[in-house]
Amino acid sequence: MAQKIGFVSTRFAGTDGVSLESAKWAEVLTEEGFQCYWYSGRSDRPRDVSFCIPEAYFGDPENVWITDRIWESHYRDRMVSERIWEMARYLKSTLYRFVEKFDIDILVPQNALTIPMHVPLGIAITEFLAETQMPTIAHHHDFFWERTRFSVSAVRDYLDFAFPPSLGNIRHAVINQRAQNRLAFRKGLGSMLVPNVFQFEKPPPGIDDYSDDFREQIGLREDDILVLQPTRIVPRKGIEHTIKLVGLLRDPRYKIVISHNAGDEGYEYRSLLEEMAHEENVELLCIADRVGEQRQIDAHGKKVYTLWDVYPHADLVTFPSTYEGFGNALLEAFYFKKPVLINRYAIYVEDIEPKGFRVISMDGFVAKETVAYVSQLMQDSEARRAMVEHNYEVAARYYGYTTLRTCLRALTQSLTGASIEGRAQ
Repeated sequence: MAQKIGFVSTRFAGTDGVSLESAKWAEVLTEEGFQCYWYSGRSDRPRDVSFCIPEAYFGDPENVWITDRIWESHYRDRMVSERIWEMARYLKSTLYRFVEKFDIDILVPQNALTIPMHVPLGIAITEFLAETQMPTIAHHHDFFWERTRFSVSAVRDYLDFAFPPSLGNIRHAVINQRAQNRLAFRKGLGSMLVPNVFQFEKPPPGIDDYSDDFREQIGLREDDILVLQPTRIVPRKGIEHTIKLVGLLRDPRYKIVISHNAGDEGYEYRSLLEEMAHEENVELLCIADRVGEQRQIDAHGKKVYTLWDVYPHADLVTFPSTYEGFGNALLEAFYFKKPVLINRYAIYVEDIEPKGFRVISMDGFVAKETVAYVSQLMQDSEARRAMVEHNYEVAARYYGYTTLRTCLRALTQSLTGASIEGRAQ
């Protein structure tokens, strides 16, 4: 009889990293013979395998009330503590219902025991695991100590208790070497490094009848050079470097296209970028209203494309982030065989660069040599082809589903004590 995996998080919906990587884990685990189920506050997973509890969402009003009172302060009011535990007790009861309803064998908290966006949920999961001793794989994407906004806290005791907990029935998985080292240093916990992956075993889709007019639809001419920034507009993405690069190229054919929206932490930053683009005489296109999770026609009768419709049209992908937990957009660029500009953020230097990728690199600023290299590369189609084909092969070797399958087999075997034979690949 197939074992049942229960994924748990605040949200399994949209294109955030946790939702995307969870779906990849589920795909591989399903191929391995498991059945997968989902517990969350918001979900776009099939309803017959989902258990949706609105209070588990980090944007639930009660959790927002709590969150507003526990950060940037060392003092916690008694009422805040009471409401945290009241909510935790309720969520713990729903976890029991989830496990009983679907007869779950292994729990997989996805970042819910890592970043304290929902402290009551972390406490609930920890108590549930302590009481049941259920075999668990805790997948960690972003630890609280990696985010400045969580550095001053009135819930240090809860962070020590649940983010993440130290329990013998938990196997910990992290996405980069630095996280693995810090988890061992801060918590004394061992972990397996499971990198973010992409299905390189399956060739990337190209331009089809729906997406062939994308450039025209966003106002690009046939000879324009599309510089794709496939990220949200937030300061740590370093988009000002992309603007500086294009400004120094001094070629009006280069057009910067940003695929995602600003979000709560990026509105002032977006205004700054627009001012900078004007000063540099660079055309900046923010097309978040034309990119969605699925193809559709919007209320104004305009086409909405997916990000995978956009990538094939890109001539250059820029990824000048100052910090990333891993960098899914980087893998996507390799997958779609596009040349990439990288700001050598720490995790890239430690985990990814040693694999031997060929990229256009920068170290915190756009040097003249970088500009010259971009200009030369964009004029040399054979050099671009050799670069992207090499990167695809390297990425497939280290960041494909085969790597994920190997890691998940080891994790599940360590919990169950039984070898799992995957289907022929």
